[in-house]
Amino acid sequence: MNAPWFSFSMQDFSYAFLSVLLEGVPFILLGTLLSGLIDQFLPARLMTRLLPRNAFAAVCLGGVLGIVFPMCECGIVPVIRRLIAKGLPVSSAVAYMLAAPIVNPITAFSTYAAFRGQGAAEFTALRLGLGFFVAVLAGLAVLNLPIGTVLKKTILESVTLSGPAGDGSPSPQPFRRRLIAAMEAGVHDFLDVMVYFILGVGVASLFSTAVNQELFLPLSLDDRLAIPAMMSLAGILSLCSSSDAFIAATFVAFPAVAKLAFLVFGPMMDFKLAFIYSAVFTRRFVAALAVGLFVIIGLLCLRLAVVLP
Repeated sequence: MNAPWFSFSMQDFSYAFLSVLLEGVPFILLGTLLSGLIDQFLPARLMTRLLPRNAFAAVCLGGVLGIVFPMCECGIVPVIRRLIAKGLPVSSAVAYMLAAPIVNPITAFSTYAAFRGQGAAEFTALRLGLGFFVAVLAGLAVLNLPIGTVLKKTILESVTLSGPAGDGSPSPQPFRRRLIAAMEAGVHDFLDVMVYFILGVGVASLFSTAVNQELFLPLSLDDRLAIPAMMSLAGILSLCSSSDAFIAATFVAFPAVAKLAFLVFGPMMDFKLAFIYSAVFTRRFVAALAVGLFVIIGLLCLRLAVVLP
């Protein structure tokens, strides 16, 4: 008799929930600590002075910031939240947010190690290149959107307060007091993001343990089915970008383009990220971003099917 498509086990759910939770919390903590330091020690509008004036170049720079400031997808949102308030253009912030979990040395090394014997160098280059390209496309798309449709009202107000009229620079204070204020800001961001993170982890854990994963196997025979199936699975599993390549490499029945789609879509959009993004962006924007990424990555991987086995 075939296994049921849905079977809930509290033990399996608890194990999966705690595994993802404990894997992600350290990165969120690191990101929120960094966000607090940015809030207190980064001069207002420094980002705008450092970024190229050309919008396209600024978005491209955002796409490669992960090489210098590598961040896991779990910890990236508190950081960009503060950077936006300090003057980083939203388009560059979106490009950095989407690219950093993929376009960084840690992810490159783990991908190469996981795909040894499966064209590791070419696959790693494709993952980083496609991740950068998609992130830049998303950033450029945001350039044409009114900022009010992208950012939540509370975040938009923080950007306004940091504008030229209210400079937003920290007033001169002793280092110790500013450090305490940075920790307080970090704790605030941590608690704010954790609410969304726990909700996302719960949904992802339920799907990954209760839904029969064998339902995906018949889809591996056709690229047009395998690619969206693997992207959907990436969204459900909500893996960390530093370790997801080791999971993807085990799907030997699936074509390489489907595994590539899994490794690009997952760090950019999964169940937990959809909730975490909602701490900064409007729900409508998050939904549009999810659909856009799914379609664009799927179509690009289909085009790559002619060069990948």
